Amino acid sequence: MSEEPNQVAFEQITYAVADRVATVTLNRPEARNGYTRHMAAEIASALHAADTDHGVRVVVLTGAGKDFCVGADLAAGGGKGQGFTQKVDDETAAQIEAGTYQEPAGVVTRVLYAMNKPVIAAVRGAAVGVGSTMLLPADYRLAAHGTKFGFPFTRRGIVPEGASAWFLPRLVGLGKAMDWLVSGRIVPADEALAAGLVTSLHGADKVLDAAYELAAELVSKTAPVAVAVTRQLVYRMAWADTPELVHRLDSRLVFDTVRGADAKEGVKSFFERREPDFPGRVPEDLPAFLPWSDGSAS
Repeated sequence: MSEEPNQVAFEQITYAVADRVATVTLNRPEARNGYTRHMAAEIASALHAADTDHGVRVVVLTGAGKDFCVGADLAAGGGKGQGFTQKVDDETAAQIEAGTYQEPAGVVTRVLYAMNKPVIAAVRGAAVGVGSTMLLPADYRLAAHGTKFGFPFTRRGIVPEGASAWFLPRLVGLGKAMDWLVSGRIVPADEALAAGLVTSLHGADKVLDAAYELAAELVSKTAPVAVAVTRQLVYRMAWADTPELVHRLDSRLVFDTVRGADAKEGVKSFFERREPDFPGRVPEDLPAFLPWSDGSAS
């Protein structure tokens, strides 16, 4: 990454943009990046900023220090934005009563799911609890050898968070997801790779570099509108009742996109043997007829 990064101030994460890649870094290394409500809000805010910034094409999500995230910071209760077990105030009680309350992991996974831009997670050390669940809506999960994943909720007397009961079976299959979620056991990196949770394994000092290399490839070779539609097409249509529903939608999408400016640039750059410069912008140039257009998380 060659450009001087554009820094935005946060308290428990860092956010920087360089070379059209936004890096969101969990930044509580002294607490092994223990997750708090305040951190959840900051991550969600940073992801929104990246998704609406025309200067950003890809997001890299990582953690400072030796660990990505050891899960909820259960020992930090009481302070501003800390812990998960502080007293329930009137506002929270009203949200629970109205059915609008969001547990902290879901605050992030909802945003990740609805994003138009691809997300590459680069993790090492411990990625446990929310440290695993927040990774599930990422498009790529690159991990260091020796990384430990885990969904230990049943071992703490609680249930899986962050819609992981929806995301995880779609990544690793129902049987493996059931094993991991019911047992709450630690999942070593090799098993995570074999099951499909992890995209690739790297040395601990190389995993972030690998994420940036992948990000650079996506920035230089893919069209932002096509990527955004494809990401959501897979997420929202891959489990449709029949392929006919998907075929109807992608028929319309193909008809429109092959006549568009991005397709013309893609073909022209191919024949001219150069990197493409796609003119399409997100979200302005997304097709208006997408069935999920009004269903984005906020």
